[in-house]
Amino acid sequence: MELTVPPPFAIAHPQLRSAGFVYNSPHSGSWYPPDLLDLSPLPLATLRSSEDSFVDRLFAAAPKLGAPLMMVNVARAYVDTNREPYELDPFMFSGELPQNANFDSDRVMAGLGTIPRVVAGNRRIYTRRLPIQDALQRIRTIYIPIQKALSGLIEDTRKRFGHAVLIDCHSMPSGATFLRLPLRASADIILGDRHGTSCAPALIDAAEDCLRGLGYRVTRNLPYSGGFNTQHYGQPLLGLHALQIEINRALYMDEKRYEPTAGLAPLSRDLQLMMAALHALPAPLFRAPSIPYQESAE
Repeated sequence: MELTVPPPFAIAHPQLRSAGFVYNSPHSGSWYPPDLLDLSPLPLATLRSSEDSFVDRLFAAAPKLGAPLMMVNVARAYVDTNREPYELDPFMFSGELPQNANFDSDRVMAGLGTIPRVVAGNRRIYTRRLPIQDALQRIRTIYIPIQKALSGLIEDTRKRFGHAVLIDCHSMPSGATFLRLPLRASADIILGDRHGTSCAPALIDAAEDCLRGLGYRVTRNLPYSGGFNTQHYGQPLLGLHALQIEINRALYMDEKRYEPTAGLAPLSRDLQLMMAALHALPAPLFRAPSIPYQESAE
């Protein structure tokens, strides 16, 4: 039987672009390439432990609210697109790393580079080194097309609306984090704005106010302040804003069976209310004063 290979990503476009927002789900991909399954001694259920399962479904209303939703199809355990393009662990590969590789970032040190070394629980994905050409092939065929598409969506949004707001959508395990804190006891949702640097304060304030009003326990930036996407695309002085949202998986899924629970539908409705509240914020809050705004024809 011929193997069906999905495209690296999919984009759900609205019928009418009415909001200067882009939603992105970089870690909900559930396609695990055969070479990953062949190379790793870990069972599929363990490989999935780093997957932000069903997050694309949680934010599925974005196009109905006038904003595109981008969804990565390839599993995060294979290549992580919420990283710099070449955050590579030299001990993972045989062969010389490219000269522009970042091999000593905190993410690489934790085993969570562009080609991850571990999944949740610090479980090693591979038992031997990979050829560096395999890593570069993944970056060339998966990472680069995904980031090119995301940056294209963001730039198109800025041209249309005079600004662009990226909402990077994630989920977090209900168990202990690297800080050994029980997330379920402390937060339902964590908002990350790189400690006040990646977006206008009004954006994170509005998200927190809305979610708290709906009864959720919301915290900011600890332990998740935003990954590469939030840092890279969050440049408020250029009219580019980025906010990361981490959602406790216990709210909507069975984390052992990787199945949605009855909580998924009401959480999705509440997130739709939050998205609508964000879209209602005045556009001048997001525009860079140095960039003149011109209304574009739809």
